Amino acid sequence: MEGHDLVLILDFGSQYTQLIARRVREQGVYCEIRPCTDAAPAQAPARLVGLILSGGPSSVLGEDAPPFDTGWLTLEVPILGICYGMQLLAAHLGGSLASSQRREYGHADVIIDEPAVLFDSIEGQTAVWMSHGDHVEEPPTGWRVIARSTAGAMAAMADDTGRCFGLQFHPEVTHTAEGVTIIRNFLFPICGAKSDWSMGSFIEEQLTLIREKVGDGHVICGMSGGVDSAVTAVLLHRAIGSQLHCVFVDNGLLRKNEREGVAAEFADMDLTVVDARERFLTALAGVTEPERKRKIIGEVFIRVFEAEAERLKTSHGTIKWLAQGTLYPDVIESVSFKGPSATIKSHHNVGGLPEHMDMSLIEPLRELFKDEVRVLGLELGMSETRVFRQPFPGPGLAVRILGDITVENTALLKEADAIFAQEIRDAGLYRDIWQSFVVLLPTVRSVGVMGDGRTYEKVAVLRAIHSTDGMTARITRLPWELLERTSTRIINEVRGINRVAYDISSKPPATIEWE
Repeated sequence: MEGHDLVLILDFGSQYTQLIARRVREQGVYCEIRPCTDAAPAQAPARLVGLILSGGPSSVLGEDAPPFDTGWLTLEVPILGICYGMQLLAAHLGGSLASSQRREYGHADVIIDEPAVLFDSIEGQTAVWMSHGDHVEEPPTGWRVIARSTAGAMAAMADDTGRCFGLQFHPEVTHTAEGVTIIRNFLFPICGAKSDWSMGSFIEEQLTLIREKVGDGHVICGMSGGVDSAVTAVLLHRAIGSQLHCVFVDNGLLRKNEREGVAAEFADMDLTVVDARERFLTALAGVTEPERKRKIIGEVFIRVFEAEAERLKTSHGTIKWLAQGTLYPDVIESVSFKGPSATIKSHHNVGGLPEHMDMSLIEPLRELFKDEVRVLGLELGMSETRVFRQPFPGPGLAVRILGDITVENTALLKEADAIFAQEIRDAGLYRDIWQSFVVLLPTVRSVGVMGDGRTYEKVAVLRAIHSTDGMTARITRLPWELLERTSTRIINEVRGINRVAYDISSKPPATIEWE
């Protein structure tokens, strides 16, 4: 964001890289994640105040270590190396590394050897979270050890200028007791960053960027009913007013009564509802492989939007822009461009988009996490009901039906999901849960008894998880009475389902959605 101090995070593939970015932004400092393979600039941009080297799954000593431009280490800005980042600093600056016989993962206690600005207001011993295989045996010349584990291993090092540091542990995770303090110390007294980035400033910057990009052109915004696309639409409407044309596509894979609710709530915008149920279900017929489902849905969505753009051409000229509510986790999971991390799955609005499109994308939320989008929505004056709505995947129920996407299966899942949502709301738990939904297992059937007769029907799986940004998640321990009541209702009220299970998998190793 122009005008704000910038902290760059070079991503070496750690599952925690996005948490580093979140912790920095929480302090009101703007940051960006770049792939570790990026070339260093000839000189540091004026607004660059600090550089963070993330952790990563590779070994600095291994043949599979990602390439790294050592020019980053000569930019004369403060540097914080975390885990792999610390080992990288040692390797390139003349220190010595060794491979551990056993990977150190989990809780550890660290003893601070000597005062350092990075550890200001932290005294003596503190609890941290380790996750590494290699370790630094000797720091480079001009560096010193400033903290050790209780077992005597090096846990932190600093250079003699007091501007560059390495940590063997992860300050960004909540398990590190003083992690936020360490990050604050790096950002402010060491980097001299200004805490001036907020959602208010983000809005003003985006309004300017959108107006400059669009000019006198027109934009189609794909509405889904979820918070991401709704916030995108409201932000665009504030920026360009009548140049925005919202399109809500009923793909036959929506939650129960979704179409009617969106049409009523956004009636004050130029909103067109397109009934494309038959088109989507025909394209998905017989497709069971998850990635193919997402690709097909992305393709059909774009073609529907292009058809709407063609229709609007008669009154507004050629529509050049398509707006989407793409978020940072969507990008990270779909495309491994942020470093050597694995592609988990493509999202219909990122990796699932067709290669050829007649419109260019506008994605104003692309660098935000879900909780940041909620704050943005409130800043824009949106209702809490809409802003705090639980996430719903872009491909809709298609990724919650394992197997064929049919009218019958979607109808069963809509009813079961509506029952679960109602029970969650009635229990007063909706705002406390990041996401709760039902998955249908159509290829798995279960023998049951109803009345005096034998049934052989489908299985529904309930899932509820806690999360902050969707990158990690833990299961929600729902009250037993709620689970039992939901199960009874689904089996009694949804003909075609005779068994209900509860998913108790966290992320990782599981993803939030089943597909």
